[in-house]
Amino acid sequence: MPLRALTLVVLVATGLSAAPMPPIRVAPNQRGFVTPSGQPFHPWGVNYDRDYRSRLLEDYWDAEWPAIAGDFAEMKALGANVVRLHLQFGRFMTDAVTPNDHALAQLARLLALAEKTGLYLDLTGLACYRRADVPAWYAALDEGQRWSAQERFWEAVARTCAASPAVFCYDLANEPIVPGVAREAGDWLIGDLGGLVYCQFITLDPAGRATPDVAKAWIGRLAAAIRRHDPQRLVTVGLLPNAAQVGFPPWLVTGDLDFVAVHVYPATDHLAEDRRNLARFAVGKPVVVEETFPLGCSAEQLAQFMRETSGLVSGWIGFYWGQTPAQLRPPKDMGEALTLAWLELFAEGGPWPAPRMARLRTIR
Repeated sequence: MPLRALTLVVLVATGLSAAPMPPIRVAPNQRGFVTPSGQPFHPWGVNYDRDYRSRLLEDYWDAEWPAIAGDFAEMKALGANVVRLHLQFGRFMTDAVTPNDHALAQLARLLALAEKTGLYLDLTGLACYRRADVPAWYAALDEGQRWSAQERFWEAVARTCAASPAVFCYDLANEPIVPGVAREAGDWLIGDLGGLVYCQFITLDPAGRATPDVAKAWIGRLAAAIRRHDPQRLVTVGLLPNAAQVGFPPWLVTGDLDFVAVHVYPATDHLAEDRRNLARFAVGKPVVVEETFPLGCSAEQLAQFMRETSGLVSGWIGFYWGQTPAQLRPPKDMGEALTLAWLELFAEGGPWPAPRMARLRTIR
């Protein structure tokens, strides 16, 4: 039996696919997350931002749905309880006010798959990861028009998701930036990596405004758009580790967010500095490291970093690109070696003392 099919069969046989999914809330002490019964919940998950061929999810979610279902089963079997999805703005909006009904239908299909598999979703929006896919009309909008279009995006997504128990949170955007000086018209994107672009500016001209004021206004406006349709779910934004230097100091801009999400890739040469920087994101709300990977350090050092910050960080989210540890052995290149090291670390479970979710080992 093929590996993915075997994993799906075992998941169904053990009843994991039918487990109830209680809503996740911020704990009363504002330091973590709990279910309605008070059971602690630690996000331990993966970014499912692309596959190992660098295809974005919307590139293949029509023709290769069984592969996506198989990936969800594999992520569950590895021990994930949260999957971070990245929704491409250009696929979800046909113009500045009109959502794409097909994309929303596929999102609803993903929600049903997540419910069946027992995985919560971190829904990250407004993505413009491939420059060629960004609509020319969107790049041509000014700040006010762009924010209005982003509101329409989030209203459509929140309406679609409001009834699903699988939503853990809405993440307004991946690694937004407020520039310190004016940029050229249409130059909204920065941070090219491997043919994809992960960062974007939320304005092209601060026009005399303090950069945190711009960030706070943008967060407030988009968070309100979500809460008009789904007032119970958690809202966050994926911050760069140098957030304070790019207009998003967490102690100034996170008032309208339920928790702080930051992206941290510890480096061997400055692990102590990375720990101190991570502590700056503790501003009276739960902290989730929404992206991490052993890029600048070994997997063992990353695991130690997680243990040393377990009193500060409520959850960790790494990466999964559609290949299991078994499929990566032996690794063919450095990229596969790093991915294998991460997945083996991940399969061991998180650093918290609370009992970890039981999981299957069929894909190891």
